[in-house]
Amino acid sequence: MGKIVFAAVLAAVSGAAFGLGADVAGVTNAVVRGTCVGDVAVVSAKPGDWRFSAVRREIAPGCDVVTVTLANAKPARPPAFHLLFTFPGAGVRHAWYTDSDKESCHLRPWAWWGGIKGSSQLAREMPLVAALDGRDNSLLTAACSDPFNKVDFGIFAYERTCMIGGRFDFLSEAPLPVDRYEVSLLVDRRRRFWGDAVRDAADWIAAAAGCRPAHVPEAAFDPLYSSWYAYWQDVHAADLEREAKLAAALGMKTMILDDGWQKDKSRTFYSATGDWMPVASRFPDMKAHVAAVHAAGLKYMLWLAVPFVGDESRAWARFKGKFLCGAEGSSTATLDPRFPEVREYLISTYERVVGEWGFDGVKLDFIDAFVTPSPDPAEKENYAGRDIKSVPVAVDTLMKDVVSRLRGINPDVLIEFRQHYHGPAIRQYGNMIRATDCPADHQANRRRIADLRLTSGPMAVHSDMLVWNRGETAAGAAFPILNAIFGTVQYSMVLAGLPDEHRAVISHWLDFSQRHRKTLLKSAFRPHHPELGYTWIEAESAEERIAAVYSEGQAVPAAGGGVKREYLLNASPAPRLAVEFASPRRVEVRDAAGRRTGETQVTAGLRFLAVPECGYAVVYE
Repeated sequence: MGKIVFAAVLAAVSGAAFGLGADVAGVTNAVVRGTCVGDVAVVSAKPGDWRFSAVRREIAPGCDVVTVTLANAKPARPPAFHLLFTFPGAGVRHAWYTDSDKESCHLRPWAWWGGIKGSSQLAREMPLVAALDGRDNSLLTAACSDPFNKVDFGIFAYERTCMIGGRFDFLSEAPLPVDRYEVSLLVDRRRRFWGDAVRDAADWIAAAAGCRPAHVPEAAFDPLYSSWYAYWQDVHAADLEREAKLAAALGMKTMILDDGWQKDKSRTFYSATGDWMPVASRFPDMKAHVAAVHAAGLKYMLWLAVPFVGDESRAWARFKGKFLCGAEGSSTATLDPRFPEVREYLISTYERVVGEWGFDGVKLDFIDAFVTPSPDPAEKENYAGRDIKSVPVAVDTLMKDVVSRLRGINPDVLIEFRQHYHGPAIRQYGNMIRATDCPADHQANRRRIADLRLTSGPMAVHSDMLVWNRGETAAGAAFPILNAIFGTVQYSMVLAGLPDEHRAVISHWLDFSQRHRKTLLKSAFRPHHPELGYTWIEAESAEERIAAVYSEGQAVPAAGGGVKREYLLNASPAPRLAVEFASPRRVEVRDAAGRRTGETQVTAGLRFLAVPECGYAVVYE
């Protein structure tokens, strides 16, 4: 991999130090040239008395880990520093990040206007990036072992030579005094299927950071109904009890009561949050309401906005002076979890939800709002009343205590988070992770589910809630379902009065997803062409293979020998699929509601199958 280069002071970083030439000026252009991944530069503008050391080890041919250690004789604030490297850009076409808001897979310029693309911390994204060749291969995947503290990172094209530069920035947010900080950088330059490289890198971060995943009960993979898009904040017990019966009849297994249960009228969206008690005009008896949903045959979960306190709540006065932000001139504040009484209040609230009201789980929202303010008023107060000085450590402590105490009530308690708060740290707290909000944007839902499947370990990955217009055809109703089929599907349509054809579509695909649950959700998963939004995706178990095509004209290979049966789903706008068969096969065709429409025999070679839009072909050995 090359040597490790230290540049203690930014002013001393010259082009010669990195083998670049005299045109390099400043850290934004300080890159390291080498063959494959050559030198790695460790750069700090103000190292002070801190001693830097680094070691490199090869963990597999073509895959290295560089570990950098900062040490001081006494506790002090460690300096910000950067790890920089380059590798040849030949063949690199795209860059993949975990950020769900990314614009496709664009490769940014390395020059000063390019900026830093990725940013992660405990409750936002993860420090992982990959360089792709456009043929489903990763040419380089890089990740760091710190998913807790803020890390800015990216890979970029150096515009003069099209070398690819990598950069990871550490400790840019003033950390608390310590006498040691250590972080490792994974650089995997093996050419292999990009999804495998990303999945392995995500698992490496979790292992390196000591993040043990939470218990994932089988119910975490059950399809569910959410009130959010269907009702927004206008939720009422009677409406949801009616919907629960309809959802259960269609095959859904869980319901989530989202925002609105804790308020009637408020000046702003969250000005009534913080007390977390049901408003009597909507839910006169929450325990009885939960029992009614259970009687309909569903598990039940409740939404809570973890950090928020509104000025219309009693909690506002109780916790004033214990906010991270929002105390002045705002109707909503963010609690400071460094206070033990704040953490205890939140945990006891969730215990009431599960223990007294009988909910089977909680949807914990907005934990990415727990951000250290700058400047931090706690410093002037000498951290008075706070038993933890670090906000990320306090959030970590809070979430681990939430899991422990809720599992003490219900060992199989369901806990859902969503993007952007995902990644190795979040695996410790939740067993369900949902694609972030993208109502009616079915391609975004597909992309986000695929990204989460690669980076979430054993957690159950859920779709954003599905909605569509009631005037849709049967195929139009099936289209959002097929785009979400490789995740646990959440629905959020008002089911009462839904067209019969839509009910038939929902019922069929709920049945399909459960019969093929092992393959769709728990087996080998391969999403193809991320740079194009995933034109096709496949999953394969020992018993079967399921592939879905999302782009017209995308040809897919049929399964090889040994696969007993496969299902080819047509989520493209064309009424046909292009399939390359290695041997003669029998093919049965079904429509969007699963009704059989025909059967044919095909010979080996590239064949075009007449498959209705949002229907599928069943291929027999």
